[in-house]
Amino acid sequence: MGDGLIVIGAGGHAKVVVSTIFAAGMTVTAIYDDDKEKWGGEILGCKILGPLSMIDFSSGESAIMAIGNNYVRMRLASRFEKLDWVTIIHPEAYVHSSVHIGTGTVVFAGAVIQPDAFIGNHCIVNSGATIDHDCVIGDYVHISPGANLAGDVKIDEGAFLGIGSAAIVGITVGKWTTIGAGGVIIHDIPPNAVAVGVPAKAIKYKENLSVY
Repeated sequence: MGDGLIVIGAGGHAKVVVSTIFAAGMTVTAIYDDDKEKWGGEILGCKILGPLSMIDFSSGESAIMAIGNNYVRMRLASRFEKLDWVTIIHPEAYVHSSVHIGTGTVVFAGAVIQPDAFIGNHCIVNSGATIDHDCVIGDYVHISPGANLAGDVKIDEGAFLGIGSAAIVGITVGKWTTIGAGGVIIHDIPPNAVAVGVPAKAIKYKENLSVY
């Protein structure tokens, strides 16, 4: 890893990512975002230099994405695979030594990840989320603040678990499914669904992943 990280994305989520970088004892070299209205601004004292096209993606620079949209993270990770994607864990998170955490994943303050859990690449384990023993979290998953997973839960690639949602032991949530805020998952949820309620039930299915 070099002297600092480049951060991709300058929305509200980036504020938490940057603060987590600082808490982990790292520094930020620059922030990039394609929204020109953000250029020249700052996030927690770090300059937003300009669009992603300014980055030398063949340089192998150390980088992290500060983008909440799972589909966008997947697209950028594939496009810019030569960057050195790092893993960042807030020092106030608890992560058992047996846990696997993939590259590009960020674990925020107050999160708890218990023994033998597996977390994929470019995931977000947000503030105060809990992931119990033997859970398997696929790539590009976002576990929102305060979400709670019991043991042996499987969350497949690209799924989004809304704030305060929960899953009982042994449940599977399919690829690119969205669980609404406060949803309680007591049955498996199929891929590409939007599920809400207590218990969570699929109310529709996605046709265009890029809007989620």
